[in-house]
Amino acid sequence: MNILKPRLPILFVIVLMLSSCVSSKKYKKMETARMDTEVKFKTCEEELSLLRGRGDSLKNSLDALSRENTFLKENQTTVLSQLENLNVLSQSQAESVKKSLERLGERDNYIRGLQSALARKDSLNLALIMNLKGALKDVNDEDVQVKVEKGVVYISISDKMLFSSGSATVTQKARVVLEKVATVLNSKPEIEFIVEGHTDSIPIRTDCIDDNWDLSVKRATSVTRILQKDYKIDPKRITAAGRSYYMPLVSNDTAAGRASNRRTRIVIQPMLDQFFELLEPKE
Repeated sequence: MNILKPRLPILFVIVLMLSSCVSSKKYKKMETARMDTEVKFKTCEEELSLLRGRGDSLKNSLDALSRENTFLKENQTTVLSQLENLNVLSQSQAESVKKSLERLGERDNYIRGLQSALARKDSLNLALIMNLKGALKDVNDEDVQVKVEKGVVYISISDKMLFSSGSATVTQKARVVLEKVATVLNSKPEIEFIVEGHTDSIPIRTDCIDDNWDLSVKRATSVTRILQKDYKIDPKRITAAGRSYYMPLVSNDTAAGRASNRRTRIVIQPMLDQFFELLEPKE
């Protein structure tokens, strides 16, 4: 019994130390949580301040628009009142204002018509491009490219696919591509197009070819004949043209550049008759 008595105070001290450690850990955890809460609170305050600023800005813009709308309504009412009251405007002045308003209405209708025609043309071009790319999906993009520039659709076929070097005879491989292009063009019988031949800048002269002009024209007419005879495209829709080397895509200083410039292009002509019809006076 006497041996156990001295050990009791030691156990009591150990219990107190353990209790103190637990309390300290809880305190630190609570302090960390409190600091996190303060940071989040400050962040929320800053975001709320920003939102209030944006709300004030939007309210100011709305007030300005409301004032402008009220001003326009008041002026419109004033103009209409003046037109109805010939004591304010003379008869000739009233008629002049009425005619001006009528002309403005006609001009607005004219502009709407042009916008409608442009939108329709863009829609047709988009549909045409999608059809062409769908038909040529299994052809290497380096050999055949379809794109739109300034509202005009271009189909560019590389020289290495169409012709042998210095020749105007279309290869058998190229006929497969031309058949796919012709199928799409035949589905749009209202479209007219130009077949353009392009060469590089290296001069050429053979027994059958005089120069680069001659080669570019011969290549264009070779493609045109195939489209007409083999794939039954109406020749009235086609124009064959040679461009020689005067419209290069890139510099002719390198072999790669010259290869890019040797090409045949099918240019879909815009249907300008729609716009000319809009320009004609209405009876």
